[in-house]
Amino acid sequence: MLTVVNEDGATRDGSSLLDDIVREGARRMLAAALEAEVNAYIAELADQRERRRFSSAILPPWTRKSPKISEVLPLLYLHGLSSGDFVPALEQFLGSSAGLSPATVTRLTAQWQADHAAFTDRDLSAMDYVYVGADGIHLRIRLEEAKAAVLVVMGVRADGTKELIALADGYRESTEAWAGLLRDCARRGMRAPVLAVGDGALGFWKALAEVFPDTREQRCWVHKTANVLDSLPKSAQPAAKRAIQDIYNAEAKDRARKAVAAFTRQYNAKYPKAVKKITDDEDELLAFFDFPAEHWVHLRTTNPIESTFATVRLRTKVTKGAGSRAAGLAMVFKLVESAQARWRAVNAPHLVAPVRAGARFERGQLVERPETLAA
Repeated sequence: MLTVVNEDGATRDGSSLLDDIVREGARRMLAAALEAEVNAYIAELADQRERRRFSSAILPPWTRKSPKISEVLPLLYLHGLSSGDFVPALEQFLGSSAGLSPATVTRLTAQWQADHAAFTDRDLSAMDYVYVGADGIHLRIRLEEAKAAVLVVMGVRADGTKELIALADGYRESTEAWAGLLRDCARRGMRAPVLAVGDGALGFWKALAEVFPDTREQRCWVHKTANVLDSLPKSAQPAAKRAIQDIYNAEAKDRARKAVAAFTRQYNAKYPKAVKKITDDEDELLAFFDFPAEHWVHLRTTNPIESTFATVRLRTKVTKGAGSRAAGLAMVFKLVESAQARWRAVNAPHLVAPVRAGARFERGQLVERPETLAA
């Protein structure tokens, strides 16, 4: 069973999350399929005087009440991008594959790709992303190269809501790929974020320094913890994990630095490489302490991206390939688009705007309000 870890550390049964996404996605995708079917029917009879009563071949009457309808969405995504697989796969759930012709599948796939293209070209000048998170996710879909990843940037707007900013393919560790993605966002009007969160192994950081040099850096503690523990023997990992948690759960930055020092004293003699993974990035690991305490849980990890793509991986790992590169990215985009509706806003959303305005926080509390907000 898939378990999703929320930003606050709580776990959620992944099946319920997937059911939510499936239910909403099924409604949208079936509506699109039905619309395509109706349009084809009308086009076919455009030159005929006699009109027959329309009856959907996609949805036999019994399926409207069948619980199996919740399983249609993953099949649409997993098989809908390959017309040869899509039609027979749905027959077992809908009782008939009539109406789900390769032409209908092609129209749906084209629409998904058009939606992704429109998303990629949209104007960002009216948006203001104060915080951003970045990650490169490896999925079993056909991209340009076998080792390519889906590069994802999500943001927190000034009103505290989260949304997907960019999604493209490229190499996770490639500065060039990330720079191209960020330059395109800047070209379309995106402002420099105040803080960016991501794994230290990404090529994203050099690209960020080039495109948005004023943006501060925050390393993801989930990735960092995994990297540190991987360099320790299993017998030492439980205690080391608790010591790492003492760092990022500290009450303030000064306490966190003391916890880093304690970790160093305890492990440096035997495991200097593990300690170096933290001390080399100490400033970037502790940057979140300079922001509102209510935002810390959101800023110290890229968990929203990880949680979302746990769902995407479940949908893509069983497919032999999504077809073309464009179709594969369109499939991922549609899955993330469905999941995005369930991303919760950051805690204390009213404090995001002061962050953008330059407010200063100490120990997580507002100590200096910008003049622009003082009135």
